[in-house]
Amino acid sequence: MLDLLPSVYQEDPFTERFIAGFDDVLAPILSTVDCLVDYLDPLLAPADFLAWLSGWVGIDLDEGWPLERRRAVVASAVEMYRMRGTVNGLRAHLEVLTGGTVDVADSGGVAWSTNPAADLPGEAHPRLAVRVRVPDPAQVPTDLVEDAVAAGKPAHVVHRVEVTT
Repeated sequence: MLDLLPSVYQEDPFTERFIAGFDDVLAPILSTVDCLVDYLDPLLAPADFLAWLSGWVGIDLDEGWPLERRRAVVASAVEMYRMRGTVNGLRAHLEVLTGGTVDVADSGGVAWSTNPAADLPGEAHPRLAVRVRVPDPAQVPTDLVEDAVAAGKPAHVVHRVEVTT
């Protein structure tokens, strides 16, 4: 900071010692502000800052997940919210969470008809079946997948989850 002062103050020994104290205190703050863009990028943010950043997008991170998986979940959160409530959204969300391939089968349906008395699409009893394929099923907590499916489906739909190889 001494270099920012007029030259008459730069030559004063007292001012030099006085300003040195501010340099020691403000250096970490200025360094953080200079790197603020990196702190806001989930792929670059420090690990301890990632949990706070996840709160901005409404995600509770499990500290047991690998760091790369936590970064991917936070980075994809906004896109996942756009697709929330759809089969494709649930599939994409589970693929990010588990790193595996996800198959989702539901009993719903969509149709149109010019006849008002036409049969409704889908089945009378809504249900959802989710199969997650990963190389090592022991690495994917089933309760994590259960919670994600329960949060991403309508409350009245019964679901079943299977984690396999």
